[in-house]
Amino acid sequence: MRSKTAIEIYAYWDELRGHRDVPARGQIEPGHIRNILPDLFILEKTPRGDIRFRLAGTRICSLFARELRGSTFDALWLADQTGRLARIAEDVMTQKTPVVLSASSLAGTADRLPTEIILLPLRSPDGVVDRIIGALVPLSRPLWLEATPVNYLDLGGIRVLDIEKTNLFLHNRPDKPLPATAPHLADHGIAGAIRRVLHLRVFEGGRQD
Repeated sequence: MRSKTAIEIYAYWDELRGHRDVPARGQIEPGHIRNILPDLFILEKTPRGDIRFRLAGTRICSLFARELRGSTFDALWLADQTGRLARIAEDVMTQKTPVVLSASSLAGTADRLPTEIILLPLRSPDGVVDRIIGALVPLSRPLWLEATPVNYLDLGGIRVLDIEKTNLFLHNRPDKPLPATAPHLADHGIAGAIRRVLHLRVFEGGRQD
């Protein structure tokens, strides 16, 4: 992970889950992560099956110059990537597996802005894993950022975080690029599908409890 925000929210999520696979939404205390709240969001899977923003921090909404609450997560991405992003978010929940996305923020004629997104699964009050807490953070802040809203995100790479082996300090390994097209992720688990289909990377290292 390249952003301090992604590292901090992952560490908090990992602390909350303890020896379980996924923490509960009710465990989150905003006061414990108040310094990064503007860069955080929560997604939920609706009864219709789409994945929408339940909450979005002020810096994220300012980045896109609109309120994101209630909008779909895949609507932030280029049109030919929407289906892929919906499947990734779905698999984060069904496979209970956190991922880090590397992307470019696209804003008119401005330069592409490297951006990091982390997606971490959560249990809702009824015990179902149908929510995600995440962060969306530009990796630099050019002068145009305050005046020009981002229109879309362009996905560049993805890393699956092995929660039993992840070392937060292994943040300099490069992402592997995505292929031009991505078949539907098979139901053998997201990590296996990534190794077989998308040629993406699972972070490994020595987790220290």
